[in-house]
Amino acid sequence: MSTRKKRVLVTGCFDLLHSGHVAFLNEASRHGELFVGIGSDENVKNLKGRYPVYTELERKYLLESLRCVEQCTVNTGWGILDFLETLDAIHPDILFVNEDGNSPEKEELCRKRGIEYIVSRRIPHASLPVRSTTALRTECNIPYRIDLAGGWLDQPFVSKYSPGSVLTISIEPTIEFNDRSGMASSTRRNAIELWKTELPGGDREKLAKMLFRFENPPGTEIISGSQDALGIVLPGLNKLHYAGGYWPDHIQSCRQEDVLEWLENRLSLVTLGPREGGFSVLADTRVDSASASRLAVAADKCWDAILQKDAAAFGRWFTESFDAQAAMFPHMMDGPVREVIDMYRNRALGWKLSGAGGGGYLILVSESRISGTIQIKIRRP
Repeated sequence: MSTRKKRVLVTGCFDLLHSGHVAFLNEASRHGELFVGIGSDENVKNLKGRYPVYTELERKYLLESLRCVEQCTVNTGWGILDFLETLDAIHPDILFVNEDGNSPEKEELCRKRGIEYIVSRRIPHASLPVRSTTALRTECNIPYRIDLAGGWLDQPFVSKYSPGSVLTISIEPTIEFNDRSGMASSTRRNAIELWKTELPGGDREKLAKMLFRFENPPGTEIISGSQDALGIVLPGLNKLHYAGGYWPDHIQSCRQEDVLEWLENRLSLVTLGPREGGFSVLADTRVDSASASRLAVAADKCWDAILQKDAAAFGRWFTESFDAQAAMFPHMMDGPVREVIDMYRNRALGWKLSGAGGGGYLILVSESRISGTIQIKIRRP
């Protein structure tokens, strides 16, 4: 009596097909008969903030040309779980994802349906370089930034109530972070417009001022905070102190290799879906002296914990900084965000959303690596 081979489903964009994609698909096919569900052009735009270079029909044709792929389907749904109809049609035994395709929603879906959920690290074929769609699209080495604590204090309408610091780290573009990531992606696009593919040499703070002014010309109604420009341009870990102005009155930097290595080994990202239409983080804002002071204290405590390499204290104050933000801007936290946090609560020491919480990544602090999460690389001087 013959038995059916296990069916494996892989989903994603697969734009600008490269050796990294092929290595990933070959690895997935080792688990069984491989089916691929690709995002429609419109849903890729919804999730990533931009249309793919190759249309859905081109991507489908290329993938079905690979020996390891049994069938490719264009998903008809919306959001991170755009493949539900594909799932119903194929009835896979396994859903196979990589770290930046991993999400709590997918894991929970598989648990409910009895589907094995496998998260694989992206491993290139022997002797071939690591490839990403980002590199092929732009060959751009301009970094992103993460604000670790104190975010919003770079806005005068917050820091006028209490001076305080924003902690930022400059992040290498190791994966294709989405355009709604909360990692200063809009400021990064301005940096690319200014400088193309590399940050120029010279005085880093002056370069950041140039980028800040370029992004916020005279007449700009909503000013992008200067922590975005500084976080991209300044390497390593930086403490930007604000006292009611758009530019920090002083900056402290940490470039110690042992601290930077310790820090990047304790941070990881989990992909979140986009917020529902009409989301406004500024709605129902509640900023006062007590809440701004709470945020400032949490940022200072985070800085001390990082320099002392105290993971428990770092996680505690990392979360406190996020809770202080959410108290001032309650729309940062909603039911879906709480559900994702609850999934990692017992595995992480701390958590916060990237940026203002428009939907991008949940950032976790942990003593050891959490399986299936995205690892970051801090830019060195």
